[in-house]
Amino acid sequence: MFQILFYQPILNLLVFLYNNIPGHDFGIAIIALTIIIKIILLPLSKKSLKSQKALQDLQPKIEELKKKYAKNKEELGRAMMGLYKDNKVNPLSSCLPLLVQMPFLFAVFKVFRDGFANGSLDLVYPFISRPETINMVSLGFIDLAEKNITIAILAGAAQYWQSKMLMTKRPKVKSKGAKDEDMAAIMNKQMVYFMPIITVFIGMSFPGGLALYWLVTTILTGVQQLFVFKKKEKKDDIIEAEVVKK
Repeated sequence: MFQILFYQPILNLLVFLYNNIPGHDFGIAIIALTIIIKIILLPLSKKSLKSQKALQDLQPKIEELKKKYAKNKEELGRAMMGLYKDNKVNPLSSCLPLLVQMPFLFAVFKVFRDGFANGSLDLVYPFISRPETINMVSLGFIDLAEKNITIAILAGAAQYWQSKMLMTKRPKVKSKGAKDEDMAAIMNKQMVYFMPIITVFIGMSFPGGLALYWLVTTILTGVQQLFVFKKKEKKDDIIEAEVVKK
């Protein structure tokens, strides 16, 4: 089922793009593939980004509730649900879209790992021209079949940039739960650095084609975040201006 629904379509789409892109550049084919997958998953990705940012913004209030109801888990649960309801936030909505995207990532990984090995092109659909060989070298000198440290580092840098945007600025005036808020801030900051390191490590361990896919995906996600957050800030400014007028 995984092969039919995910692996084979992605393999065929990549072969189709490789066949039709001028110069048959495998790197450009990967970039085009990434953009197409990103467009397909755009609604889920947008929903996930909004939920992640909303949860980040609520983190100080969540920590205050944990401090207030530290000895009453049942009351804490009700208070948390009330907080989410009042702010129209579903904590699960930030995770589910990401889970839906995982099969695509695994399929892309499998395609780059063994999609062009001997006999693998037998899975190319009959209506798509099957190339005798696929040149994995991009721009004449980047071999995407081999590990590429440079692309892995760029992917890690893009991951840092994208993760940094999700960070919530700490308030200057601290609440009673300030210690817990500072602890949450420290953990969030650690994740901002931890994820890029993991990205670089994984990128250096697998073919450059997969690292390039992750790099382009992360950049596109970061650009999407800029638009989503800018739109949200503009909406918040309008609401605040209306409140001031009243």
